[in-house]
Amino acid sequence: MTETMRALIAGRGPEWVLADVPVPQPGAGEVLIRNRASASNNADMPMLAEADPSSGGSGDEFIAGYEYAGEIAAVGEDAGEWRIGDPVMGTYPSAFAEYLVVDHRFVLPRPLGLSPEIACALPTALLTEYGALRVAGFERGRSVLVTGATTGIGFIGVQLARTLGASRVIATTRSADKRDLLVSLGADDVVVTSEEDLTEAVLGATDGRGVDLVLDHIAGQTFAQCLPATAHDGHVVNIGRLAGPASTIDLDALSYRHLTVHGVSFGFSRDWETVPILDALHAQVLPAVERGEIRPVIDSSFACEDSLDAANRLRSGEAVGKVVLAFE
Repeated sequence: MTETMRALIAGRGPEWVLADVPVPQPGAGEVLIRNRASASNNADMPMLAEADPSSGGSGDEFIAGYEYAGEIAAVGEDAGEWRIGDPVMGTYPSAFAEYLVVDHRFVLPRPLGLSPEIACALPTALLTEYGALRVAGFERGRSVLVTGATTGIGFIGVQLARTLGASRVIATTRSADKRDLLVSLGADDVVVTSEEDLTEAVLGATDGRGVDLVLDHIAGQTFAQCLPATAHDGHVVNIGRLAGPASTIDLDALSYRHLTVHGVSFGFSRDWETVPILDALHAQVLPAVERGEIRPVIDSSFACEDSLDAANRLRSGEAVGKVVLAFE
């Protein structure tokens, strides 16, 4: 095995820098992944900017990225049942590199026939959306609203709710031209928030009852609009804050409807929370991925040498789905 690898480093300027760095070695409870492809996440560009020393950033250098797909290259002691060569995928820090070391509990098997370029765009969304549904006590037959459904993880939320047996899936988007895509992924109704009032549209689609569960990726005043659109004794889960972290809500809508609000952020330091979700994915979700019932939406793919083009695509705000970086 080579002693050095290519990795995209943040903290050296306004862009990721492709550099040769030592290949990490797995310790106890860890595995070494030979990464083939990585996918973008919403945190990537803010973290790059915050580390940029030329614009007042921290200057702290780190290997960027969180999502990967490849195969096991080495196994440390007490690292479960993983074997060298096993196809895998997952979400873990320092993923924009040819190799990364991962806590073995955070690794998911990559379904047979699923290429790394596709698989790398799944793990964060599967963990987040499935985890949010579990937190809210989702059961087959419940109705689900997915706000910001055309985000990378929102696309998966729509498919996951449908696959797990939601009675009705309502998706929101700001762009009418995304309607057909969302319907093809499993949405029964699409609310175009640039043209319709979210609360009124959801109530209209549910005969005035509201949805049982909300997966909210937007926050801001969208979060406030979700409350009166949720059925009595329903659940609202905030996942993302694309419209900002502040919201002015009507507490009557919260209290009189007896709603439960959850906030989720499945971090690597909360292994007691995250690992059981990943374990449950094996039986309840990964078979659907293998059957082709759940697929990420890929906007574009770039070689790691073309990371500037990938970053500019992310900055453009025009990407629909994930941007992928190849580390072949």
